[in-house]
Amino acid sequence: MIIRRSDCPSKPWKNGLGSTREIAIQPSNTGLDDFLWRVSIAEVDSAAPFSSFPGIDRQIALLDGNGFTMTLDDDRVHPLTTPFVPFAFAGEAKVTVTLTDGPTRDFNLMVRRAQASADVLAWQEAGSYLLDPTIVLIYAARGAIDTTDGMLHAGDAWLAEESCSGGHIVLRDDALAFAIRVMRKA
Repeated sequence: MIIRRSDCPSKPWKNGLGSTREIAIQPSNTGLDDFLWRVSIAEVDSAAPFSSFPGIDRQIALLDGNGFTMTLDDDRVHPLTTPFVPFAFAGEAKVTVTLTDGPTRDFNLMVRRAQASADVLAWQEAGSYLLDPTIVLIYAARGAIDTTDGMLHAGDAWLAEESCSGGHIVLRDDALAFAIRVMRKA
């Protein structure tokens, strides 16, 4: 199923201090308190702290803008200034940001730690990519991507069906895809 960026309205962050566009949440009838995994695009235009998500593992990657520096409560400092490079951190961490130079947009993956683990794989070589059963979503970070349901353009996503195991996508020249891989724990 293709999810167009235009079909994802902007919503306030959990803490109300920013805005996000939810791309997908699974199971689809869940909310912020009981999802297995969630993908969203955040608009960061001020030095507001991130929302707290206890029990959730998060990954974030810069999409647009000059980025920001994250300061986590364990005194780790991470510059999120290189586009398309995921950074993992615990959802319960207190995170403050200092913008580098203006607003940014970033990609966010969240997964419930007790039930699953997840990865954000950045695919950027043109060509065909085989999907394994752990790939749950393809996000077009840049360029055009062909799926069995149609073409994705930058900002679109494709929710992979379980039946897509062994299927494939095709990245056109200059495309970059985030392949979201979720592995359930026993």
